[in-house]
Amino acid sequence: MATLTRHIYLASRSARRREILAQMGVRYEVLLLREGATRGEDFDETPLPDEPPVEYVLRVARLKAEIGWTRMLQRRLLKQPILSADTTVALDGKIMAKPTDRADAVRMLQALSGRSHEVHTAVAVKMDERVEVVLSSTQVTFAPLSDEIIRSYVATGDPMDKAGAYGIQGKAALFVKHISGSHSGVVGLPVYETSDLLARFGCKVL
Repeated sequence: MATLTRHIYLASRSARRREILAQMGVRYEVLLLREGATRGEDFDETPLPDEPPVEYVLRVARLKAEIGWTRMLQRRLLKQPILSADTTVALDGKIMAKPTDRADAVRMLQALSGRSHEVHTAVAVKMDERVEVVLSSTQVTFAPLSDEIIRSYVATGDPMDKAGAYGIQGKAALFVKHISGSHSGVVGLPVYETSDLLARFGCKVL
């Protein structure tokens, strides 16, 4: 399997991003950031007022990388590039974040039913004072969904931790009529853009 010339830290809890990095042959360690209110959050993912979806994911991905770098230094870990990412779903130019409850998930999926939307994933890498961010944008078209199908999917619990209330790598793949762009970007880490960005920091695939 191809490997990279150096290790990186992944500042993300996402199992999907870990799987994609492993498939790419990337040697990484997970660097967890605080995301629970009881411990004090390292960052706030709340969109700014009227913040466009693209600007939002670019800002949050950069913020995660910068905070990851700070945590690495505080923990006195070996210096290696920090990789982070953020994904959001946008419909009619508006951000569709993670659902707050099952009713919110139903509402989101009803809005996406039979329509095209965008999935934006930003990837950031930071090393020392340098930080770069790249963007992957993909158009996804859903087939019309009945309320019965939507409620059955929501009942599985799968939508609850996902932007737009669905994960294309799971059962929601049945909803997708057409995709234009990066499938891995919709999952949460665009392979081409990520490998190209890592190469800029000396992490070249052999």
